[in-house]
Amino acid sequence: MLKPIIITLFAILGISTTATAQSDIAQEIGIFAGPVTLQSDFGERNNFDTNVGNTGFGIGIIHFINFSAANNHETFFSEHFKVRSELSFSKTDLQHFGRWVEKKPANLTINQLKGMSASSTVFGLGSQLEFSFIKIHDFENNVGSFSPYLSAGIMINYYSSKIGSSLGDITLPHITPGKYLTPSDGRPHGFSSETGIAASITGGLGVHYKLTTMSDLMFETRFQMFTSDWIDGLNPNKDIYKENKSNDWQVWFNFGYIYYLEF
Repeated sequence: MLKPIIITLFAILGISTTATAQSDIAQEIGIFAGPVTLQSDFGERNNFDTNVGNTGFGIGIIHFINFSAANNHETFFSEHFKVRSELSFSKTDLQHFGRWVEKKPANLTINQLKGMSASSTVFGLGSQLEFSFIKIHDFENNVGSFSPYLSAGIMINYYSSKIGSSLGDITLPHITPGKYLTPSDGRPHGFSSETGIAASITGGLGVHYKLTTMSDLMFETRFQMFTSDWIDGLNPNKDIYKENKSNDWQVWFNFGYIYYLEF
């Protein structure tokens, strides 16, 4: 599954690189950072404490191909679309939250869940297509204006997960609930400290603010769904534990600064 995605990704990057050689193409570079919440097998689904507690930090650099800034021939594509390439990093520490660890009085399983923890780091490289709701020229010519946008794309991610328990050896039944000791997806248990590569699809909603003639600010909320359920190091056997039905995914809340290299 990864092979066609990788080929597509590098084809997009190649097209982007070639396009920059054209005189009517402008380029922008930027940086962004912000909180990242990892939605995984740690904690309870749709639980506020889980969403807040399993929040980490992300940072990245971005490059835009701008078809409008240096182009006097307006088309719908050049006035509403940019190609965005990105290199990003995120790290999240994970614990169990929600009703399953809040029950009183605490029993063995609750204490086992409370003792589990993990860390997940993800390096991502990819491309996205960004659609602006207003004309890019109109936005660029008006300092103080806003430009809302949608984005979608694909990324290739290198992930590293480390999982353990404060109670001791996580492979022992008196340390870890049986749900996570059952073999899963080719691993001897439903947990794994490992590194690997996974693709992801992204979709975002954001806004650019025209700070100066040559710079923008941005805010973005972005959804990222991985093709793997091992990003967090935890993946109970899906054939037995039907509630474990979704791969890991995360939500970014990005604040960034963008500078125009050409105009």
